[in-house]
Amino acid sequence: MSLVEAVRAAAPALAAEDAAGAEQRRLTDVAWKQLNETGVLRALQPARWGGGEVPLAEFLDAVVEVGRANPAAGWVTAVVGVHPWQIALFPERTQQEIWGEKPDRAIASSYTPTGRIERVDGGYRVSGRWSFSSGSLHCDGVILGGIAGTREWNGHDVADFTSVILDREQYRIEDTWHTAGLAATGSNDIVVDELFVPEHRGQSHVDYTYHLGAPLPGRELNSGALYRLPWAVVFNLIIAAGALGAAQGFVDEWVKATRTRRSNYGGMLRDDALIQNHLAENLYAVDAGLLKLRRAAVELTETAEAGEWPSREARAFYRYDVARAAQEAGAAVTRLMRASSGRVAYLDHPLHRRFQDVTAAVGHAFLLADPLGQAFSALHLGAEDRPGVHL
Repeated sequence: MSLVEAVRAAAPALAAEDAAGAEQRRLTDVAWKQLNETGVLRALQPARWGGGEVPLAEFLDAVVEVGRANPAAGWVTAVVGVHPWQIALFPERTQQEIWGEKPDRAIASSYTPTGRIERVDGGYRVSGRWSFSSGSLHCDGVILGGIAGTREWNGHDVADFTSVILDREQYRIEDTWHTAGLAATGSNDIVVDELFVPEHRGQSHVDYTYHLGAPLPGRELNSGALYRLPWAVVFNLIIAAGALGAAQGFVDEWVKATRTRRSNYGGMLRDDALIQNHLAENLYAVDAGLLKLRRAAVELTETAEAGEWPSREARAFYRYDVARAAQEAGAAVTRLMRASSGRVAYLDHPLHRRFQDVTAAVGHAFLLADPLGQAFSALHLGAEDRPGVHL
């Protein structure tokens, strides 16, 4: 059974846990167990650690299918499921510490640089608060992002955005996630009190973004094409997959509700030409986003298999393309919501929570398309290259 087939087989069970997860403000234990049993959370983990090491496109397809059944589960799958890919770029010592005794260990994250990461002798000093740590209540560690000063690139200084990996006993989770959308992701705050993190537990994103192709230590042992992809684009793709899966699930539910809905004039809405047109136009937007997502993953993988790296212009294009696609899918969902019954205002209506989930998903910072479009256009036109976004 393929990864996508395993996820589709688990979809009914995941869908059944959606409402309970939203009420608990975390994925239910049943949903978490289902995700683990499909293998999707370890799909990007190196095979030598027992992971799937599947092509990126296959993982994204699986994320979409999870989100289609249960949007919060899809979001957590995307975020938690991509962390093994990043950990595979760290030194062997780090991988051994993370996976040596527990290869299926799940790691959460928060890359919002609101906390402090400072370079010190032998490592980093970490303290502060990080928000939006999806799935953290189910995880046994966290990756935190912060700006550790500056580094030189192309004749000028750039922010030294850095990731550090912490074990569960090194931070606390504060219950702050009271939201209308994606409630079951349990995206609570991570709080750290003046902690020393050794150097091998940190990695600079300057090497991911500006020094692309730098000999990151993890690539010596994890040499497959999967681990020769650009960090920022990969993370943009997984976030877009979470949003697009939720959008597709909304369309599924809208179709189900509209098939049996009567108009105010006594006829069936399914026979209304305007309603039919609404569906066609908005399904087009969601489907286009899914195609763009897969194209980016396939083309990036082909570039990596050829032993090459995508140009800054190509990376900017992929990031803009999928972020814009997610925004367009979100707009499509909003349009369909407006063509729904007034009963969608009720909290227990099947479309209400899904609408809120999509709205929350497309609000993610990585899906803000405007600066990405500007970066791509500037590079495409040959304008002065000013690094303003992660590429």
